Amino acid sequence: MRGLVRVWRAVTAATVLAALAAGCTLETDPDGDAKRSRDGGRVLAVKIDNVGPARPQTGLDAADVVYVEQVEAGLSRLMAVYATKLPPVVGPVRSARETDLDLLRQFDRPALAFSGAQGKLLPLIDAAPLRPLPPGDASAKAYYRDNGRPAPHNLYLRPAALGVRPKASGLDSTGFTFGPRPAGGTPETRRTVRFPSARFTFTWVEYEGRWHIAMDGTQARTQAGKALAAATVVVQRVDIRDSRFHDRSGNTSPLTRSVGSGTAQVLRDGRSYEARWERRSADDGTEFTTPKGKPLDFAKGPVWVVFTKA
Repeated sequence: MRGLVRVWRAVTAATVLAALAAGCTLETDPDGDAKRSRDGGRVLAVKIDNVGPARPQTGLDAADVVYVEQVEAGLSRLMAVYATKLPPVVGPVRSARETDLDLLRQFDRPALAFSGAQGKLLPLIDAAPLRPLPPGDASAKAYYRDNGRPAPHNLYLRPAALGVRPKASGLDSTGFTFGPRPAGGTPETRRTVRFPSARFTFTWVEYEGRWHIAMDGTQARTQAGKALAAATVVVQRVDIRDSRFHDRSGNTSPLTRSVGSGTAQVLRDGRSYEARWERRSADDGTEFTTPKGKPLDFAKGPVWVVFTKA
């Protein structure tokens, strides 16, 4: 962790010098560290661990949107987006990936909480239109280690301590529309999505009006034991390719392309809808339509978007 903070400080120092040379406005945070002026915070995005030792996660049930990404060795990682409410604790928090940068540009300067990143990726995160909030001096009170869990699956976040104040309107830019159940669709009560080394199963529970979520064959639950669930599940087929980055073991980090167009399946109300998706640029949200071009409304409640290879 100390090594990561030193790297981050070096990157920040370089950014500050560049800003001064360019005449950019700087502000000082409460701990006295100079930084670029950023108003980020209409949504808070948190990178969350999703391997066996990280479960059950904390705070996922409070997320408005959860993106499921493929990472090294065919495993998965989650990015939870909070706009309507912040849970007391979120975690375990893990590192960011290149995939996150384009995905987050649809929001208005979001805050991003993450444990760190590959050294060569840090300058790209700092240059992105977001407010990076890794562990460090300014956010020291927000992060803590749970000694009852093994590292690195034990870093947790107290979101309120970050000083971020999300707003429900921060989700307006996603491109999602919500409304009554569309006509048509195919009855479906169970769907499994597979990654090379992970799988997710969504099972419709009629009396709850929710899709229960299982990960690697086990029902996902909150720390209190409640089943983790979503109102709408999007299985979005995208281009997933090797990025230029690697993890410590030499595994190539996948890069998920969320800009472009393609097909998807939208699960809501116990039915499956074939859909088209389009995201014209990284600054735009993603529009989901029926094959005939009509907007495809989601059910009100948490949305899970699973990026799978086209």
